[in-house]
Amino acid sequence: MLSRKNTGIGRTRSIGGIQLRRLSLAARLICAGVSLTASMSMPAAAQESAVRAYDIPPGPLTPALNSFAQQSGTFLAGDSALTDGKRTRGLRGSYTTREALGLLLEGSGVAAAQRPAGGYVLRAQPAGSTTNDILPTVEVNAATEPSTASVYAGGQVARRSSLGLLGQRDFMETPFNVTSITAATIQNQQARTIGDVVKNDSSVRTIWPDVSYISQFTIRGFPTQTQDMAVNGLYGIVPPQMTGGLEAVERVEILKGPSALLNGMAPTGGVGGNINLVTKRATDTPITQFTASYYSDAQFGAHIDLGRRFGEDNSWGIRFNGAYRDGRTGVNDQSQRASSATVGIDYRNDRLRVSADLGYHEMRTDAPTRIVYTDNANFQIPAAPDNTLSLGQPWYFARSNDTFGMIQGEFDLLPDLSVYAAAGARNNDFLGLYNFVYLQNANGAFRANQYFQPTFSNTKTATAGLKGKFDTGPVRHEFNLSATSLHTDSGVLAPVISTYSSNLYNPGSVAQQSLAPYASSAPKTSESDLDSLAIADTLGLFDQRLLLTLGARQQNVKVRNFSAVTGAQTSLYDRSKVTPAVGLVFKLAPSLSLYGNYIEGLSQGPTATAGTVNSGEVFAPIVSKQYEGGVKYDGGKLAATVGLFQIEQPSGIVNQATNVYGLDGEQRNQGLEINMFGEPGAGVRVLGGVTFIRGLMSKTAGGVNDGKKAVGVPTTQANLGGEWDLPFVPGFTLTGRIIYTSSQYYNVANTQSIPSWTRLDAGARYTATISGKPVVIRASIENLLDKNYWAAASSSFGLARGAPRTLIISTTFDF
Repeated sequence: MLSRKNTGIGRTRSIGGIQLRRLSLAARLICAGVSLTASMSMPAAAQESAVRAYDIPPGPLTPALNSFAQQSGTFLAGDSALTDGKRTRGLRGSYTTREALGLLLEGSGVAAAQRPAGGYVLRAQPAGSTTNDILPTVEVNAATEPSTASVYAGGQVARRSSLGLLGQRDFMETPFNVTSITAATIQNQQARTIGDVVKNDSSVRTIWPDVSYISQFTIRGFPTQTQDMAVNGLYGIVPPQMTGGLEAVERVEILKGPSALLNGMAPTGGVGGNINLVTKRATDTPITQFTASYYSDAQFGAHIDLGRRFGEDNSWGIRFNGAYRDGRTGVNDQSQRASSATVGIDYRNDRLRVSADLGYHEMRTDAPTRIVYTDNANFQIPAAPDNTLSLGQPWYFARSNDTFGMIQGEFDLLPDLSVYAAAGARNNDFLGLYNFVYLQNANGAFRANQYFQPTFSNTKTATAGLKGKFDTGPVRHEFNLSATSLHTDSGVLAPVISTYSSNLYNPGSVAQQSLAPYASSAPKTSESDLDSLAIADTLGLFDQRLLLTLGARQQNVKVRNFSAVTGAQTSLYDRSKVTPAVGLVFKLAPSLSLYGNYIEGLSQGPTATAGTVNSGEVFAPIVSKQYEGGVKYDGGKLAATVGLFQIEQPSGIVNQATNVYGLDGEQRNQGLEINMFGEPGAGVRVLGGVTFIRGLMSKTAGGVNDGKKAVGVPTTQANLGGEWDLPFVPGFTLTGRIIYTSSQYYNVANTQSIPSWTRLDAGARYTATISGKPVVIRASIENLLDKNYWAAASSSFGLARGAPRTLIISTTFDF
């Protein structure tokens, strides 16, 4: 591991003629846990002369180096930007460590410099040297941090994730359960939306149809909306109807559990978890990549990714991602167009790091698939209809336009003290013409209200803070003081223009109605401000084996509502709450950590309903509480986490004896999560897990539903994906995934439910070299068995249908 000396954050150090910056050439532990221990116990000279057998297939360079480090027990350090996006011809046979590393790097533009203490530092290949040279020995003295983008063995999951107020953390040093999906995984799985990405995590379920214009989720059994996602830690930037734009995302970080301390209150108050999108940055190696794609029924797409660095020491960087797809989907009468363009610019020097992102996202879906509601009658939920049937009209549509931008900066005041700030904004316009379907009986009869719904949502967000490190005796402190602000103006109109009746299994057509009498834009109907102040300190004891995190955030929520007709203010909500948190990590061994946390989540408090004694009373923000504990294992090639959690969320009920509305009800979700990821064998990668949840209601009105299962909380959720590089066909990889969700109740009385379902996905990809340039061809089939099923039941959103069988093909060219 690179030594950590008090040489100054961000200072430039001369190392054998190489200039290293703390953040521009960050140390990265590629061999981890057991392998690192083994390498340290063997003399460096013995390691170098030992001949080992290697079996590393051709493919991306970063995971190949992971495999090399594990198989050789060799320490590697360097900036992941040097290797990301590059490829290797692989390695098979018996070699010394020096020979093996040289052959693995051959043709990549990356070289290795040997360290006196053992191991190697990766750097850009100097002009004039041969590709398999091992450079002269260097001494590494710079104070460094692990790269934020370092990936675990197999390349599907990043080792480190953003934890808001706690900064970047390795998963073994994090007191929470986080999965960070890499851009390579997103690209190889041909994911179009966030809903596709979260299918790698058993704690997450999509509760909106996959073939639609929006994504909604549950995490640990509680709903989380698209607006609750963050970009680089900032709320309010993600387009509400995000059907594309993943091409500009470097990582999708899924944090399970409430996160009020870490990120502040989510815009819509989701407490089950948080999703953060990390945007791409230019790497030291130029990037020119083009991907062409096809999605059944007849949808074609293209994506271009360009990245360059320039200036002295590559201090400036620019990354552009543009994507477009258009055509018919697998649902009758449905077509979708999605386009996006994003530019990421960054600058870095010894003490200053600044980045900016600008983007545009446009979507249009004709005959959009939506959720299905029911009327209050108690009847058996009918079987899901054919997944290719459209329950709307061919002339229905949903379209949105988003422009967004953000800028972030960090400046080192002292070696261990930095200030930072970020600001961003987003403008969203949406217009939809569609129906709300309400089931009437077990035979599938429904009534449909047709809505013409214009909405808009404009946000401004900012954060600023001070962070640093200091020692008090044997205790190491990492602290952060932060202030955040999120302002949102929004408007919505939703007139019912007509009503008709039909059936799930034989949906009928109705004549298109004139929209002339209805407005196509909405006035402002709501304004909200989420402001907060927070402080956190992580105490490192016993040589950083024990990490204790303490923190608190004061959150203020102010919401004003306005009449759509007169513009007059109709209500005001202005409340605040302090939410504490405690996190603990204890490293039993380099490969084994125990963790635990107590953390709270915040949602806007309700208003007492009409007809109650205290009608109109506004309640303070709802505080949800989580208790969690577990163990994390890092075997170098395979990692696993096992955690137990309990989340308690209050709910509003009316006391039948006093007719007083109060926060006396409660939903309690208790669960066990088992996650795993890595490359347990050469060319074999796994990603997934299983989550068991027991969601129960208590303290319900009159005790009628006490002990009943919570709506939309399956007992068992399992996701397991795998990849296998065929040893007898170099460059060929088989892929597959199975998703299982047990039955769910649809109503609080537990008299309506949907059955369990299982979905199979399968695919393959082939990596080849054409004219010296790598080409990757991918093909996959989602819902291989073409199963018709209800994917989710939600008290907030209704019933979500599963997607039809979908064929996806893409080819990526690197130039």
